[in-house]
This record gives sequence, structure tokens and C-alpha cells, in this order.
Amino acid sequence: MQTTAQLRMLSKNGETMKKETVIWITKYLLDLMYFSGIIVTLLLPVPGVVQHFMEFFGFHDFEGRYAEIIVIYFVLGIMAVLILGELRKMFRTVLKDDCFVKDNVVSLQRMGTYSFVIALICLLRTALYMTAAMLVLVLVFIIAGLFSKVLAFVFDRAVEYKLENDLTI
Repeated sequence: MQTTAQLRMLSKNGETMKKETVIWITKYLLDLMYFSGIIVTLLLPVPGVVQHFMEFFGFHDFEGRYAEIIVIYFVLGIMAVLILGELRKMFRTVLKDDCFVKDNVVSLQRMGTYSFVIALICLLRTALYMTAAMLVLVLVFIIAGLFSKVLAFVFDRAVEYKLENDLTI
């Protein structure tokens, strides 16, 4: 029969293994989205790619606005890849077990700015073609931008506390 301490140890080891599994799955998912985003964004300006996609899915509402669509989605793609790049940078600090660093504050600030740019571009896009989904995206990216900016302030305080604590020990 196992003691309570041994059961806690087993439970803690199981939680650690689950946590590590989630961390590595998240890391590979971020990598996949980042590199896929780069490929898709770079393929947008290739002649015929967007037209083929529009024909395949039956999107005929954008006819005559091909150039505008390419520019809008190319910029949105760049912003999304930049956000994923910042997330990957931050995630490296998670893997090093050193999350509360100034670089993460800067990354969160940048992600907030990129989110606001995406919201603005989506809002401008509604002039070409208004959909409820696009308005929802505007709201989602405004909230994401605000969340990132607030979290940056929280991280900044945590970094200050960590540095103070490191100096006092």
C-alpha cells in the first residue's frame, strides 16, 4: 500500500507530464501555424491562387476587387505571422522556465499593436464587403489588443518584482 506522500508524488509527476505534453503540443502547433502562415501569405500574390480559391468555394462577391483583396489579406497575413512570431518568442521563455523578462513585455505590447492594426484593416475591409463575421473579427481583435496591452503592464510589474526579489536574496 502506498503512503499519502507517495500518492502525491505520483500525482505531481503525472501533472508534470501532462503539463510538459501540453507545452510541447502548443510549441509545435505555434510552429506549424507560423510557418503555414508564412507560406499562405507568400502565395497570396501569386497570380491565380486567390482566383482558384474563390472559384473553388464559390465566392463571387469579390469579382472586380481582386487587387484590393490581395492587398488586404496580404497585410492581414503579415500581421498574423508577426503575432505568431511574438508568441513563439514568448514561448521560448516558457521552455527556459524564465517567463518574467522584459522581452515578453515588449512582445505583448507588439501583439497588442498588431491586433489593433488587424482590427482597423478588417474595419476598412467592410467598405468593400460587409459581413457580420468581419464585424465579429473587428471586435475580437480589439479585445485581443486590449488584453495584450493590459497583460504587458502586468508582466512589466512582475518583471520589476522579480528583479527586486533577485536583488534581495
